[in-house]
Amino acid sequence: MKTVVPCYYHLDVEVSPERVDQVRRILAAHLRYWNLENLVEPVCHCADVLLRSIGEHAADKNTTIEMWWNGQHLITAVADNDGGIHPESATPGCLARIAALSDGWGCCGTDTGGKIVWFSRRARAIERAPLVPAGPAPSLREARRTPREMPVPARAISMPVGSFQDEVVAAASG
Repeated sequence: MKTVVPCYYHLDVEVSPERVDQVRRILAAHLRYWNLENLVEPVCHCADVLLRSIGEHAADKNTTIEMWWNGQHLITAVADNDGGIHPESATPGCLARIAALSDGWGCCGTDTGGKIVWFSRRARAIERAPLVPAGPAPSLREARRTPREMPVPARAISMPVGSFQDEVVAAASG
């Protein structure tokens, strides 16, 4: 049985419209690296929604994104440092979309006056076709058979070089 190694990823970024797409690609790459391809779309969409909301409403655009994978659940948290915005002031439908795309979510305040919005997804096993055992590849010795020993004519072995040239000249003239 395979054991799962817990994984963690942390990213500090200043949110801007062009950075949102870049962060989405970075998160997708980490999820694929962790063999969580089936979570790429919902997790990246939720992170995208939160980052765009921060980009539109927050005065301080510095954001921290963290992902934890424990073998059963992936938890993603997006934290901002702006104490001026509250979950109620988020883009309409923002938190509703996160709730619809995640198994659980929540929001809490930080010591600096900012907030953290987190959401979790259960990992479902990716269905894969069963592997069919392949036959062993032939070794080099089996693939290349050694040539059968053929008797070498005695004449070629015992004939001196000078007499060979005499025979070639005689055959050409005669």
